This record gives sequence, C-alpha cells and structure tokens, in this order.
Amino acid sequence: MASSNKLTMFIVLFMIAGILCGAAVHEYASTDSITAWATNITLFTDIFLRLIKMVIAPLVFSTLTVGIMRMGETSTISRVGSKAMVWFISSSVLSILVGLLVVSLEHPGRGLNLTVPAGSVETGLAVSGMSLKNFIAHSIPTSIADAMSHNEILQIVVFSMFFGIAGASLGEKFNAPLVAALDVVSHIMLKVTGYVMLVAPLAIFAAISSVVATQGLGILLNYASFIGGYYVAILLTCLVLLGVGYMVLKKSTFTLLSMLKDPVLVAFTTSSSEAAYPKTLDVLTRFGCSRSIASFVLPIGYSFNLVGSMVYCSFASMFIAQAYNIHLTFSEIVVLMLTLMLASKGIAGVPRSALVVLAATIPSFNIPVAGILLLMGIDHFLDMGRSAINVLGNGIATAMLSKNEGELDAAVANTTTEQETQVEA
Repeated sequence: MASSNKLTMFIVLFMIAGILCGAAVHEYASTDSITAWATNITLFTDIFLRLIKMVIAPLVFSTLTVGIMRMGETSTISRVGSKAMVWFISSSVLSILVGLLVVSLEHPGRGLNLTVPAGSVETGLAVSGMSLKNFIAHSIPTSIADAMSHNEILQIVVFSMFFGIAGASLGEKFNAPLVAALDVVSHIMLKVTGYVMLVAPLAIFAAISSVVATQGLGILLNYASFIGGYYVAILLTCLVLLGVGYMVLKKSTFTLLSMLKDPVLVAFTTSSSEAAYPKTLDVLTRFGCSRSIASFVLPIGYSFNLVGSMVYCSFASMFIAQAYNIHLTFSEIVVLMLTLMLASKGIAGVPRSALVVLAATIPSFNIPVAGILLLMGIDHFLDMGRSAINVLGNGIATAMLSKNEGELDAAVANTTTEQETQVEA
C-alpha cells in the first residue's frame, strides 16, 4: 500500500476512534474528568500544529522566492498574479452564491423566532481592527523576522515578492547560487513536513475527542438542520470548483482530486488549512504543476482564496437574519455579500477568522451580533468544512493556472498515479 494511502487510512481510523472515545468520556466521566481530558489530550494537537507552523515560514519564503526568480521577467510575475486574483475573486463570488442559494431554499433559521436583544452582547471576538486601512497597513511587514516568528503568511508573501523580483532583476548570473541554496532549503522543509505528518493521526484523534467529550454528540443533533444545509453548500461548492477545473484540466482533475485527499483530510480533521499547506505544495508539484507557479500562487491563495469562508459567511449571516425574522431586500443582500467578500480577504491566520468577519460586518445591516453566539458552540465542526474546501480550492486554482501558463506537465501526474497503483498492487 502506498504511503499516502496509509496516511489516509490512519487519519480516518483515528478520527473515528476520536469520536467514539470522546463520546464515551462525555457519557461516563464526571464533569471534572471531562474538563481534564479535553484540556490535556489537546497537547498532541498543539504539538502537531506548532510543528507545522515551524515549517511554514521558511517553506513559504524559500519556495515563493525561488518561484519568482525562476519566472524571470516582471511581466510574467504580473501576468500570473493578475490571473490568480481574477480567479480568486470569481471563486469567492461563486462560493457566496452557492451558500446563499442553499440557505435561502432550506431556511434553517426559520421557526426560531428569536427576540432582538436590547443591548450589545459581548462575543469575545476581536473585531476592532477590521478595516481596509488596517488590513493594507498590516500586510506590509516592519520586519521579516517578526513576520516569520508570528507566521504572518501575507507579510511573508509581500517580502518574498520584493526579494524575489529584486533577485530576478539581477539576472541568472548573480542569483543562480541563491536560487540553488533556497531550492535545497525548500526540499529540506518538505522532508521535515513528511516527518511531522507522522504525528497527524494522533493529533486528529486528540482534536476530535476533545470537542466531542466537551460538547457531546447531542450538539450535532440540535443543529442538524444548520450543519446539514451548510455541508450541502460545501459539497455543492466543491462540485462547482471541480466542474470549472474539469473545463481546464479535463480528466486530470480526477487525478488531482485523488492526490489532494491527504491534505484535504488533514485540513478537515484539524480545522486548519494552514496545517495542510506543506503537503498541498508537495502534492501539486508531484501532480505536474510548475514549482515556480505553485510556489507563487499557493501562498497568495491562502490569503485571498478562502472559498470555504465565503460559503460560511453567506450561509451564517442569512441564518442569523432568519432566526431573528429580519427580512433583507435583494439590494441589501447583494451589498451584504459584497461586504463579506471584501472583509474576508487577507484574514488567513486570524483566530476564528470567519466569525470575526461576521461580527464586524452584520451589525451594519441591523443583524444582531448576538446571533453569532448561536454558532460558537458548533464552530469547530463548521471550521472543518471551511478548512477542507479552502485547500481543495487552492489546489484546483494552482493547477488551472499552471495549465493556462503551459507549465503543467501532465506526464508527471500520470507517472505518479501509475507508480502508486503498482505499489498498491
């Protein structure tokens, strides 16, 4: 059996074990024991996420810088970047429309008939910094060391682009040694990622069992309508993305989907698309994407191509409005969706970022921010879907742009698939 399939099998098995173990703890343990279990078992998840974060900063810097330097001309960088942004905005609009369609047809908030609270409600979410001015200012690093120490992906991307473009302008004669050195660094970090992924199943067991032990399986039943509708929207968005990908990649789309299963599973079970970044980059390279394109597009996608967050924001905002019997006009809905899309850009790495965007946006449309409290208890289960589809969306976008630029080597993907099939046999 191929190593990638072994990892998938272990992730699924440990996820199921985590659900069963958490349910048993919730049912039979005392309140103090449940708290102790939930607090201590997450040590394994914390260790895994810290190990991943340890890899991300040097990996993003080395791969993105090398990718830009190998592109050479500034016009190429500008062209690829422009195509990427056009697709990111288009996919965000598609995701919002899917979420809006499903929530409008299902009406999961109908019947709750909640009363709009008279005063303000404290959600515990830091929304004061949510503004275009602060976002632009925050995207510019004051120190690359500080950006790396805090894993500010967008800031690292900005510095790497300046560094890479400056290096490319010097010509191959001067930058060749640096490109070679950074290329070695990127391969080393991918190797380190392989070691870190060995911890993933245990981390996933810990994350799932902690949540289920604390909340119990009953919370999923109480919110069955909302969660069911939300995941229908997620699956429909996946189908839309795969459909668009098929128009460009043809049958290779299915190969890409098969290869992306591990990073998507990691993102789903850890509720962190960031945790899947190194593995996603490795998969795209093995699929046949140009390393320079993949290294350039993927980090940008992690800041701007958050399709899962778009599905969630459109679905959740309308759910809250329905719960309070607030009727929005068509024009108000359009403005709300556009505001959510703009507010979400560049929020990767912000804790509970989708909730933060909601808390900062919906009060302007007279939707009570207190409604967010309805979702906080199940946010972990919702974040699993958000994270998974973010990884899938970025993978498809990178492969499509590689194909569009004539930088996709389909033979590499076919060879990889054949080798994996032979190993399984």
